[in-house]
Amino acid sequence: MISILDVRGKNVKELAYDSFARTQFEYEDINKSVKDILENVKTRGDAALLEYTAKFDGVELDKLQVTQEEIEDAYNGIDGDLRSALIRAEKNIRKFHEKQKHNSFIDSSKDGIMVGQIIRPIEKVGIYVPGGTAAYPSTVLMNAVPAKIAGVEEIVMVTPPMKNGKINPVILAAARVAGVDKIFKIGGAQSVAALSYGTESVPNVYKIVGPGNIYVAMAKKMVYGEVDIDMVAGPSEILVIADETANPRYVAADLLSQAEHDKLASSILVTTSELLANEVQKEVERQLGLLSRNEIARESIENYGKIILVDDIDSAMVISNTIAPEHLELMVENPFEIVNKVKNAGAIFMGKYSPEPLGDYYAGPNHTLPTSGTAKFSSPLSLDDFVKKSSLIYYSREALKQAKDDIVCIAENEGLDAHANTLKIRFED
Repeated sequence: MISILDVRGKNVKELAYDSFARTQFEYEDINKSVKDILENVKTRGDAALLEYTAKFDGVELDKLQVTQEEIEDAYNGIDGDLRSALIRAEKNIRKFHEKQKHNSFIDSSKDGIMVGQIIRPIEKVGIYVPGGTAAYPSTVLMNAVPAKIAGVEEIVMVTPPMKNGKINPVILAAARVAGVDKIFKIGGAQSVAALSYGTESVPNVYKIVGPGNIYVAMAKKMVYGEVDIDMVAGPSEILVIADETANPRYVAADLLSQAEHDKLASSILVTTSELLANEVQKEVERQLGLLSRNEIARESIENYGKIILVDDIDSAMVISNTIAPEHLELMVENPFEIVNKVKNAGAIFMGKYSPEPLGDYYAGPNHTLPTSGTAKFSSPLSLDDFVKKSSLIYYSREALKQAKDDIVCIAENEGLDAHANTLKIRFED
């Protein structure tokens, strides 16, 4: 049963960090095996990938790449309603992310100075999509659509095969909708290695995005520097701030929507209403019995779930901003009155009719969000993750002459004579 913690009458600012904060998980015990996998794929290429696919996925493959025929068959073979839903979701995601576009700029002046910024897409991006028995087409859309809008030339997707050696058709259909260029039947740390170093079949990329299990997360962390990554994602989280106007059935359902993800997922309700707290506790227990992933959700709720009773909404905000949740729901009478008090959150869902899965699948904002408190300093996946910026500088001789003495002064103060000489030498005559 989900526990209730009553902190009314206490200083939540003093309690918050030790009692509520959740830090990034460490998995040093698996780092050695991940490092061995990365090195093996780097050295042996496709042969290592085929061996790992047989070992971890139980599938003997002849080739790693998915054919265009397989993609078309999957797209045409899935349920028509699902295909239409994916197309509509892609449209919403595209519409939102197109608003994130930035333009290159040049700022010039009459005295011979020109500075600017050039924005270019990353040329090659890899997307990891969990696969096997699970199918997450939303992951495909949320990662590939902004990459496509940014102008990425080559989007390479990796995802583990099912036991029959094929990729889940819904995943392939979503990839077609999103415009993925190449798809490979590989998963785990070995797929991260393939994308980082390249093999005979798999092209290397410059950035890897997308969620995976702990092996994938640790592999991404290890290859950072060889390639860029989006983030090292921890278990999923939701925090609901609710007052006496909230519906306990809605609150319980939303808490469980995260608990069913993972045994390590965190579902927290912070409320000013003791009546609501008790009703949600009962409702969580009732709804747990209806879930197909009951065991996972129950373990998550019992170990990482919590209902916190506070004196007022300001106290709830202190707790929320300390936890910096991946998903934050404001299930209060007027969420627009308190949203400006939110300092740290990946995505904010406002009102009783904006449940977290709306963001997971359909609304448009990206569902790849900072976890484990990293919303204090990082942001959701966006178009910015798929572009890079170069600075542009031009000075005429006269403009450089005007700046010369200042630059020499600073360079010599830093003890960098060669820096100063690049200015002096141009005006020796």
